[in-house]
Amino acid sequence: MNSLHTSIDTLFPPRISEILAMEPQEQMLTVCGWLRTHRDSGSLSFLELNDGSSLENLQILIENNTTGWSNLHKLIHTGAALEVRGSLQPSPAKGQRLELRAESIVLVGEADAASYPLQKKRHSFEFLRTITHLRSRTNALGAVARIRNILSFAIHRFFRDHGFIQVHTPIITTSDCEGAGEMFTVTTLTAPSSDNEFNYQRDFFGQHAGLTVSGQLQAEVYALSHSRVYTFGPTFRAENSNTTRHLAEFWMLEPEMAFCDLQGNMQVAEALLRFLINTVLEEGAADLALFDRHIEAGLLRKLATLCSQKFQHLSYSEAIDALEKSGRAFEYPVHWGMDLQAEHERFLCEELVQGPLFVTNYPATIKPFYMRLDEGEKTVAAMDLLVPGIGELIGGSQREERLDILQARMQGAGLDPAKYDWYLDLRRYGSVPHAGFGLGFERLVQFCTGLANIRETIPFPRSPGQAPC
Repeated sequence: MNSLHTSIDTLFPPRISEILAMEPQEQMLTVCGWLRTHRDSGSLSFLELNDGSSLENLQILIENNTTGWSNLHKLIHTGAALEVRGSLQPSPAKGQRLELRAESIVLVGEADAASYPLQKKRHSFEFLRTITHLRSRTNALGAVARIRNILSFAIHRFFRDHGFIQVHTPIITTSDCEGAGEMFTVTTLTAPSSDNEFNYQRDFFGQHAGLTVSGQLQAEVYALSHSRVYTFGPTFRAENSNTTRHLAEFWMLEPEMAFCDLQGNMQVAEALLRFLINTVLEEGAADLALFDRHIEAGLLRKLATLCSQKFQHLSYSEAIDALEKSGRAFEYPVHWGMDLQAEHERFLCEELVQGPLFVTNYPATIKPFYMRLDEGEKTVAAMDLLVPGIGELIGGSQREERLDILQARMQGAGLDPAKYDWYLDLRRYGSVPHAGFGLGFERLVQFCTGLANIRETIPFPRSPGQAPC
């Protein structure tokens, strides 16, 4: 069997990131990528090639008397796909260690110079959103893709190393976890019945179904059989919010832990965030430096500081008191019982404590039914982690494990407990204290890159009236 085995590494040419890390000694290589720039200087042509593996390009040096180059030269434009065979050599040019002196070049895919939209070095993010299918070829959006990849892999590594197992929770669900009713409906019905209402009993699932707003409830099922689990996947909100902070489709990380209370929940959230930031600082340094230079000055310092800072804690009541005493004229007036807005969250973490902040024990009236009711029944064992520049990054709670209280909370929220009987069974049979939280992945990417609009943090943003590709 071993003699028949072929490593996939031999199927592909080396990536440009790998080539740029090689020792500067002469060797023959084949490289593939897309042309970024092309300039001529006397008897030489200089091509900058990129394959998405690195922010840096590989310089290709071509002598103009190379066989066939005079004809090919006229066809090669920015955006073209090329395969180049040549000798890797130390570069005498300032600012680069290596260059590839081409011996042969193949035009794999042409790009029409008259119509290719990425001719300039810099384009506005607004313009790039109109060509979502091409924007990943730019420096900034290419860097975002690599940062997402680092963070995604780090998430799986963190939970694997701490004894969690991943659970794939359903995309289509009949449970509205948040109770807000902002779900996209999934249906095979093409028209309402005679009373102008859709009869979902005749639908594919026999009842109303929608795209999930959270995998939490289903993750609790596996937490109460496998102790520590997490789900990480797309979630959907049919909220008509055309802002820089909202998406209709986004990715959510949701761990759930049995035999865990609110304090343990916060400890896991803090450890996770420190690990993710440390990892991206170590593995994504070149891309982060780009964002530090062009997007958010001081980004690298902000990320490094978070890793060393103490995470502060305030109760919701203490936070409200601090906001009332701030003397600020907030757009949303402050009072106990309100849901904190972004302006309040950012004041608390950016100005009051100047760092990451856990706000805990929110009013029960503004939080979902599944959060554990505190003694006195005015507040719940909830927590939000606020970070500078973003506000809420992580939100979670200890879950209500007491059957009678959970039933009463459901009824108070206007939910029919009969529709959640399977969820109540988790409290009937072996119920234990348990907790979990949700981390919005795109907000994490936004925090790590400093991007102003969350639509730049996801490959294909979906928002009201916008669903390209």
